[in-house]
Amino acid sequence: MKKQNKLQVSINQAKVFLYALILGSSTTVFAQNKVDTTSYVHTLDIQTGKIDTLWSAKAHFEAPNWHPNNYLVLNSKGKIYTFDLVSKKMNRLNTGFATACNNDHGISPDKKWLVVSHHDQTDPSTKPYKSAIFILPITGGTPRRVTSEVMSFWHGWTPDGKTLAYCGERNGNYDIYTIGVEGGTEKRLTQTDGLDDGPDYSADGKYIYFNSYRTGHMQIWRMLADGTQPEQLTFDENSNWFAHPSPDNQWIVYIAYTSDEKQNHLFGKNVKLRLMNLKTKEIKDITPVFFGGQGTINVPSWSPDSKKIAFVSYKVQ
Repeated sequence: MKKQNKLQVSINQAKVFLYALILGSSTTVFAQNKVDTTSYVHTLDIQTGKIDTLWSAKAHFEAPNWHPNNYLVLNSKGKIYTFDLVSKKMNRLNTGFATACNNDHGISPDKKWLVVSHHDQTDPSTKPYKSAIFILPITGGTPRRVTSEVMSFWHGWTPDGKTLAYCGERNGNYDIYTIGVEGGTEKRLTQTDGLDDGPDYSADGKYIYFNSYRTGHMQIWRMLADGTQPEQLTFDENSNWFAHPSPDNQWIVYIAYTSDEKQNHLFGKNVKLRLMNLKTKEIKDITPVFFGGQGTINVPSWSPDSKKIAFVSYKVQ
């Protein structure tokens, strides 16, 4: 089997669980057994290490974004929800026809718009999963499609609000692309044989942070926003994913699988969150090992003051 085809197989394995959720299943297949999932929504103070558990439910919720108006945006079974940090109430957001959203969504720099990655069954592609990127008002409304190609999974927004960065599958390979918020022609930034995923812009717009398998082990990298000068940042035994720069540009937080997961980022694994000081490159654990993975911290989840992050852990029975 060609390396490119191996990549497609591993990514498709990671999407099986996600696709089952979008179809609305109340249970998921894990370790070849049907299990019930409980989700726990947390915030973490990066200085004190204090973890607060804000809410839990016997359902699968994923990928919190933090809005400065004191609420989180999450997804569950294809729908988008808001979680009020004061009242602790979870409410469904009106996303129009986009009711098959995955865990790649986020808030615009001006806080007026929401970007979602939605499985568009009307797309003429023959691919079984047709994730495309859409934008809608942050308060809810009718989405507008941005990307013409599937599969496309959003991960980053330039500080000026003009450009989106995403992971796209084209001809069996997953690389990093950018596109204007009004759509148009996409620009390919990486062209490696291994998976490149999770592109997220630094607060000054200079860098894109991402995870890459180009060395044969999943690690955190960054490159200039035009795709040049790639630089590896982590070199350990963990499988490292989804680096998110803080709003003050001093830190990145990322999720580390404690086992070598190759090119997968599956749900139901032992993981921990780690913090890198961008000035010194010093890295430390900021959580103990917990049960998580896919859905824990796929997208930017920093508080506006760069003091806390939001994430999701899980329990299954």
